[in-house]
Amino acid sequence: MAAFRLCVLLVWASITAASAQIRATPDKPSDTLDKTFHQQRREQLRKQLPARSVAVFFASPVRNRANDVDYYYHPDPDFYYLTGYNEPNAVLVLFSEPQSINGKRISEMLFVQPRDPQAELWNGERLGVEGAASATGIATQPNTAFATLKLDTANLQHILFKELPYDVRDDAADEADLYSLLQQFKSKVKVPADFDAQRNMLYRIVREQGSGQPEEIKAYLGQIMQYYPALRQDKYLNGYLQSADARSRVKAVATTPNSKLDGHTLGQAMAGLREVKTELELQLLRKAINISAQGQIEVMKAMHPKMSEMELQGIHEFVHKKYGAQHVGYPSIVGAGKNACVLHYIESKKPTVGNDLVLMDVGAEYKGYTADVTRTMPANGKFTKEQKEIYELVYKAQEAAFAACKVGNDFQAPHEAAEEVIANGLLKLGIIKDKSEVRRYFPHGTSHYLGLDVHDPGSYGAFKHNTVITVEPGIYIPEGSPCDKKWWNIGVRIEDNILITNKGWENLSKLAPRTVADIEKTMAQPSALDKFILPAIE
Repeated sequence: MAAFRLCVLLVWASITAASAQIRATPDKPSDTLDKTFHQQRREQLRKQLPARSVAVFFASPVRNRANDVDYYYHPDPDFYYLTGYNEPNAVLVLFSEPQSINGKRISEMLFVQPRDPQAELWNGERLGVEGAASATGIATQPNTAFATLKLDTANLQHILFKELPYDVRDDAADEADLYSLLQQFKSKVKVPADFDAQRNMLYRIVREQGSGQPEEIKAYLGQIMQYYPALRQDKYLNGYLQSADARSRVKAVATTPNSKLDGHTLGQAMAGLREVKTELELQLLRKAINISAQGQIEVMKAMHPKMSEMELQGIHEFVHKKYGAQHVGYPSIVGAGKNACVLHYIESKKPTVGNDLVLMDVGAEYKGYTADVTRTMPANGKFTKEQKEIYELVYKAQEAAFAACKVGNDFQAPHEAAEEVIANGLLKLGIIKDKSEVRRYFPHGTSHYLGLDVHDPGSYGAFKHNTVITVEPGIYIPEGSPCDKKWWNIGVRIEDNILITNKGWENLSKLAPRTVADIEKTMAQPSALDKFILPAIE
């Protein structure tokens, strides 16, 4: 134990200087989002709600690991974004206009699990009704009261909700667990067993726009129905598509079912809100990203051919926790050699990384916000000729993608720029014979939004001010590929987190070395873990 404590002190000392750099970001990160932030987010959402509507959000389910052991609870990001509440078995109700409920004019209600000494003995303290009311500033009731809440569905024109969880366990002993809350909601607003949010959304489009824009609506319907086989036999959608003149079209529009239930619009509204980050969100993202970048640095210094993938993963996550990041934002990806060619490889089971390239896609989650940083490096500290050529091609593609990160550019612009560079480069190296083959070795997109989710929601349209995305081109050449064997089992991805503003783009993860020269230089530095040798265990 004494030796372990000494090692921890040495590791911590080795990152003290970098810690100062992390703390010295322009805006010092806040410990958490305060209730003012969440209140403002609710008000922004309410402005987008149609008149005479209610929006209902449910907390995420408790996930079972096995038997009587559950996974660590992770709140639904939208629910947390709007409330700051991170406990299960809860419901948020927002009205577009104040409603008279129990003699009071109320525009929002939060239903939470009450205090329970026995449950808290085993699973930790709960906020309870009073604590949640104080923390969120929302009129709060116990979740048991949701069953008696009377929604005036006769006067409500729109009942908005996101896709309802369908894989929720029923705790028969709890009358207000998430399963019960969902059943109560479905009963209140009469959600049919076969409710299909996509179908209802298309019905609404036909009713609202089908008469005035028939050609555009028909083209859109055909495109959507092509991807959703269950919709191809729908008699109402087909009736509209087959309408040949104005008279038959008016009839088709008039007979299309009309429902107050809307399982689509709310998700779009939340995506629009979360796509653009506030300054407070950017502070938290910067902290998560800097922590992740520092993890990459420490692993570069510690890595040697005899280490296992699991050890490398452990160093990353140890550094994250030393900086106060409780979790990773997604299962860590640490793959050496052929495992680097598996895009979402999470097993970390290779016992020694040898002289392979090691791809490490690891992101810390700090106060709910997650980073997503990938670096690829040679386990022995030196790139081979072939490894270097592939790496520098990916690097060149990433530089081209960075240049396309401009407000107003289409979301696909960075990918198109990166793919063009990689296609030309693979052609020049003789790995492909035609540029159309590029998808064999670069099979994924280049970017996604980043925030409370590693794949954060957004419009995927033109870039907006204060948007954060990843830029992550890659080349993966698994064994057996139709190219020279010297390229086999080389997998390279370089991923950085980019803030796009009206002033241009900023690489938030630049702290992590990215060039071949800088990676090799960092890997040559000593690590406090060099002398951390545990006794053998039989």
